[in-house]
Amino acid sequence: MKIHLRKALFADTERIWDILQQAIKRRKNEGSSQWQDGYPNPETVQTDIANCLGYVLTYDEKIIAYAALIFNDEPAYEKIEGKWLTNNEFYVVHRVAVADEAAGKGVATILFRRIEEVALKSKIFSIRVDTNYDNAAMLKILNNLGYTYCGEVFFRGSTRKAFEKVLA
Repeated sequence: MKIHLRKALFADTERIWDILQQAIKRRKNEGSSQWQDGYPNPETVQTDIANCLGYVLTYDEKIIAYAALIFNDEPAYEKIEGKWLTNNEFYVVHRVAVADEAAGKGVATILFRRIEEVALKSKIFSIRVDTNYDNAAMLKILNNLGYTYCGEVFFRGSTRKAFEKVLA
């Protein structure tokens, strides 16, 4: 397969930002309020890359998707209305975005599966993620991949649906 997940480089910043802008527009066109407030932005991408959190999914070496993968650190997840499945170390997936030309083709699912492989190689057996109530595409992906709804977290000024998947 010509699909590869790798750490994002500063040279990737422009393409990542283009993909995020496409995803922001898609969310808006779908009626979602997610990402309609100036986040994420180019500075977010720069910070992700500087902190080695950004990952890109490539097809034939062209970047088609982006996500941030954060180890054990999401302050908003400390207070959940509900309960996480585990109390172990975990990865958080944030800022998932797929390029327009790859949208609707299962790319986000592939991205999540590759992130799960990274976690397993790192001996991390839990992935947590949150999304807006009105992000139907992400809710479907998480359901299809076996993520369990754990409750609500308050993130960036609004309540979000929180999910966890235990990897084995």
